[in-house]
Amino acid sequence: MNPTFDPDSWSPEATATMETISTASQGSALLTTVNLAYIIAAILFIFGLKLLSSARTAPRGNMISAAGMLLAVTVTLLDQQILSYTALAIGVVLGAAIGAVAAYKVRMTGMPEMVALFNGFGGMASLLVGWSEWHFLAGLPALAMTQPLAFSQSVIALAVLIGGITFTGSLMAFLKLSGRITGRAVVFRGQKLLNLAVAAVILGAIVAYVLTGQSGAAYPVFIGLLILALTLGVLGVLPIGGGDMPVVIALLNSLSGLAAAAAGFAISNTVLIVAGCLVGASGLILTVIMCKAMNRSLGNVLFSGFGSTASSGTKGAVQGEMKPIGCQDLYYVLEAANRVVFIPGYGMAVAQAQHLVRELGEILEHNCTEVCYAIHPVAGRMPGHMNVLLAEADVPYEQLMEMEPINAAMEQTDVAVVIGANDVVNPAASDDPTSPIYGMPIINAHQAKTVICLKRGQGAGFSGLQNELFFRENTRMYYGDAKSSIQNLVSEFKES
Repeated sequence: MNPTFDPDSWSPEATATMETISTASQGSALLTTVNLAYIIAAILFIFGLKLLSSARTAPRGNMISAAGMLLAVTVTLLDQQILSYTALAIGVVLGAAIGAVAAYKVRMTGMPEMVALFNGFGGMASLLVGWSEWHFLAGLPALAMTQPLAFSQSVIALAVLIGGITFTGSLMAFLKLSGRITGRAVVFRGQKLLNLAVAAVILGAIVAYVLTGQSGAAYPVFIGLLILALTLGVLGVLPIGGGDMPVVIALLNSLSGLAAAAAGFAISNTVLIVAGCLVGASGLILTVIMCKAMNRSLGNVLFSGFGSTASSGTKGAVQGEMKPIGCQDLYYVLEAANRVVFIPGYGMAVAQAQHLVRELGEILEHNCTEVCYAIHPVAGRMPGHMNVLLAEADVPYEQLMEMEPINAAMEQTDVAVVIGANDVVNPAASDDPTSPIYGMPIINAHQAKTVICLKRGQGAGFSGLQNELFFRENTRMYYGDAKSSIQNLVSEFKES
């Protein structure tokens, strides 16, 4: 006969032991559930990132990645000991309100600045996580630590370093892109040596911080590291010109991911490590693609000071005359064309002309004209800027063509319409060895039978270089604001 177990008859020691076993069992089950949820979230991140590689599947990929992040955040809130759900709720509401207002008010021309700010806030979040973890470790007994103190301090230092550089570097990019400070590269004597000295002091501060352990000297060293990281972010972006901003934004995006991964190691959060590594790797790949599109190394972009007065000088000055064309004459040129290629640039974004460009394209298609849009990887002020604008205007994805296939067909193009683009169509990149952009792959608009350039005036582009294309025999300048100019052209077609 089996004995009957009566918990009420157990001794206090036995009861405490059983409660400990039960708590441990529940904790183990919760940990298994949390890790499983993190794995699912990581899979959603990877799958969503894959879908982001195509404009057609990007909206679905964005939703899948958002679902993965929602799962990760929810599980983390259930897993961790939260100090105050009220504070979290207030933060969520305030953040959502600010994000909604920003999304509603920011125009498409302000998207590069918005992306730069997003990268910066991501870096600051990682910095604050590292700073908070430092305070937590400072009062934690050595026996209570789940990982070696030296490792914890190293990843905290990396989170603060990369996060600080990302934050102030992104703020500098925001100020340059928004015109609050000069968009040109700012260089001065001894700048590279200063940056190198700051970087060397930072490495020394990291070593000193790790060696000081939990002693009283650790905090001053930590604060010094934080200040130096913020300073290096400013000094690093200062000598980079506005023409290189697509590369800078991609690199800062990568750094924000690496900062998040370091913060994940600091707080032992698996999903934060995975998400940070994905963002860091994808941002670095995009940075390499941007550099390849300009035929320049990352070091050249970061340290050459391209776009400064000193680096540009009088290079790029072109002798000749720009030949204008009127709306009615341009109507006849387009009306007779069999193939038209639109080449958008930042000028189209400034004028908010993408919807009218799409309308003009549809009118030409109804006139039995083949229409497509040539997209240069670094056109605009951020990666994919032109794709975003044209997608917003509902331009069919199949009409968006990358640089290589469009160049192969450019000689068979009757009219190339350049809307606010400059360096990405400048023939000096292939013809003039003295040009600062020599060797940069461009869209060969000059090979079309006729080139129409929409431009406000006769000034140089954002990089400060004059465009040889404007002086070619087969080029005509259609002056004025791109939106009103195309509107007049559309009206001319409708009237006819």
